[in-house]
Amino acid sequence: MIFIKLILIIAFALVFLQDYKEQQVYWFLFPIIGVLGGILFYQNTLSELFLVSILMNLTFLVALTLIIYLYAKLKLKTKFLNTLGLGDLLLFLAISVSFSTGSFIILFISALIFSLVLHLILNKSQKTVTVPLAGYMSLFFLTSYLFHWVGFVNIVYNV
Repeated sequence: MIFIKLILIIAFALVFLQDYKEQQVYWFLFPIIGVLGGILFYQNTLSELFLVSILMNLTFLVALTLIIYLYAKLKLKTKFLNTLGLGDLLLFLAISVSFSTGSFIILFISALIFSLVLHLILNKSQKTVTVPLAGYMSLFFLTSYLFHWVGFVNIVYNV
């Protein structure tokens, strides 16, 4: 169990560092995050709730992605992948199998707010106009897992 947690932390840290510095992330990190996060979630819930939660989380992500797609096409008049990167979508997919639906929505929205605040703080020193969303969100989820494992918060699987 400790090995799974350690690899998950390393994967989140690598996504953060790569996305922040290079705006590119190795693709194989996302399946690692998804599989290990899914294993931890499965061990902390009932198997029936595990499958239902994943289905509901994916439904939430499809709806959100559709809204972003329509906004990019109709309002911004740009390509979808200019608005949201492939790494961002892969991270969304990876974390969708890692949490119960209530926890997923709370953590997902919190991660987006965290990313916005962190970007506004760090934006003054950056010269690029892109937002390393997958990196910022990975930092948030890394911190959330650590806080859960040391007992500071109990929201990861119980909402």
